[in-house]
Amino acid sequence: AASANQKKQCDPGGGTFRDDDDINDVASMAGVNLNEENARILATSSEIVGTKIRSCKDEFFLPADVLHRRILDTARKLGVTEVPADVVNVVSHATQFRLRSLLEKVSAVAQHRADAVKDEDLYEQTSDVRAQLRFFEQLERIEKQRKDEQEREMLLKAAKSRARQEDPEQARLKQKAKEMQQQELAQMRQRDANLTALAAIGPRKKRKLDTLLLVFPLPSPRQQLRQRITRVNLRDFILCLEQDRSTARSMALYKALLK
Repeated sequence: AASANQKKQCDPGGGTFRDDDDINDVASMAGVNLNEENARILATSSEIVGTKIRSCKDEFFLPADVLHRRILDTARKLGVTEVPADVVNVVSHATQFRLRSLLEKVSAVAQHRADAVKDEDLYEQTSDVRAQLRFFEQLERIEKQRKDEQEREMLLKAAKSRARQEDPEQARLKQKAKEMQQQELAQMRQRDANLTALAAIGPRKKRKLDTLLLVFPLPSPRQQLRQRITRVNLRDFILCLEQDRSTARSMALYKALLK
């Protein structure tokens, strides 16, 4: 019997049930060890002992008076006559958070656009639009040159014709051929004059800057690319508006597309 009472007294829950007074002990009935709870509270409080807590004044991102006036004007249209100061504070912080997130997205898009992925081993180029455009431009140039040659041959034939009775169209072609020959002669004279002037001036002298570049060469293009400033344009902003679900069909996107 004595060992049973001793086990009850050493119960971790603190309950002994020996007397009627212990029944009124709520902590014992709930199985809470007050010593353990007290030690846990003291250990938690010791972490913040010695720390200095300083409260900072909340600053408005937007002018409070102007923002409150605008919100109140909008609220009156909906039948609301009073707007608390907390609403103005929340709207100001929400605007700041929205602008910060939008600027971060636009900056990331601009940085991705400015990155030179040609030098990266992880990317493989599948098409070259600039080379295709240069090819089409070269085709157009060749076609234009061919048409000019045909027109030139036709004008030269018209100029060499010795017909006694010439119609107005034949006379116009002869006059145009004569003007073309005069223009070609003027271009040849101008080219000869330029070559003569360059020969008289002599070879170009090396400037001091060229000598300095030989001694201190400029950094590589990749280093210049890393040091240049990333600029954000309207296309980056439009891309961010299109990717965002809340602004994908907004009036701001349509206005940006019209610019």
